Amino acid sequence: MNELTILNLPYLQMEYKLRTEKSNITAMKEFILLGFSDIPNFQWVLSGIFLVLYLTILMCNSVIVLITRIDPTLQTPMYFFLNHFSILEICYVTVTIPRMLTDLLSQKGRISFTACATQMCLVLLFGGLECLLLAVMAYDRYVAVCNPLHYGLIMSPRVCVQLVTASWVSGVPVVIGQTWQVFSLPFCGSTTINHFFCDLPPVFKLACGDTFVNEIAVYVVAVVFIMVPFLLIVVSYGKIISNILKLRSARGRAKAFSTCSSHLTVVVLFYGTASTTYLQPKPNQSEETGKLISLFYTVLIPTLNPIIYTLRNKDITVALRKLLRKLSI
Repeated sequence: MNELTILNLPYLQMEYKLRTEKSNITAMKEFILLGFSDIPNFQWVLSGIFLVLYLTILMCNSVIVLITRIDPTLQTPMYFFLNHFSILEICYVTVTIPRMLTDLLSQKGRISFTACATQMCLVLLFGGLECLLLAVMAYDRYVAVCNPLHYGLIMSPRVCVQLVTASWVSGVPVVIGQTWQVFSLPFCGSTTINHFFCDLPPVFKLACGDTFVNEIAVYVVAVVFIMVPFLLIVVSYGKIISNILKLRSARGRAKAFSTCSSHLTVVVLFYGTASTTYLQPKPNQSEETGKLISLFYTVLIPTLNPIIYTLRNKDITVALRKLLRKLSI
């Protein structure tokens, strides 16, 4: 080895390292979703459970969509929003559960960059939309309880359509920008995502370099799409409860509470888990805990939502009985 080579050795080593890292980054075209591979003996059992839950979600929400559209007594703003909420739930679970079932059965878990980015984009979009739609539904209940004489004027069909359209459209550019920002980061080293779908926290852990600015952007968006709608819901229900307590009739108070109880239960369940995932600082949550919490708000809560709305809502129960009677004739 000549003197020139010895002098250039540190430079050559650094150049080789940079080339290796660059080749690792450019060659990385897919991720591996670990999912529930840590419990291999229960793959078929989990597949059966998740398949049953998925079919239950599809069936129950489809029934709600059907009866809220064909039953004349349910042609009100409250059930108009519930109709869209049920459609949203179907879209939300379809983004994650079929992919999870495929990975459980094949035990491969490979997902391309494009598919991973698309899944993350849709999960964020439908999750943000659910927050906005829950806030719109809370506003509807506020108008119904606190301003019943002008309810039909304030919540006109045109206003309802505008509110739903704004909820569907407003999050699209933000979510696309957020997804592009995450997947424009360099990824090197491990490509294994310890999760059952491409979610923000586990994907961030695979990024190289300083991701502080990107994480701050995620928190800002999370605050806007989670905390702002939540505060609107809290304000709405604060005024609703204050108004209900002023009613002299115990029957009137019970009826007013019953119209809000289903929605309030769904809000508590959804926000309790989603805020834990997206608003908690990164070091404070283990991967297994994050996976378990995500399982609650992506699978279990969507299963409970239609049950909550049907069991605690007399109008839907009556409409469902009428539909069953028609089908049995």
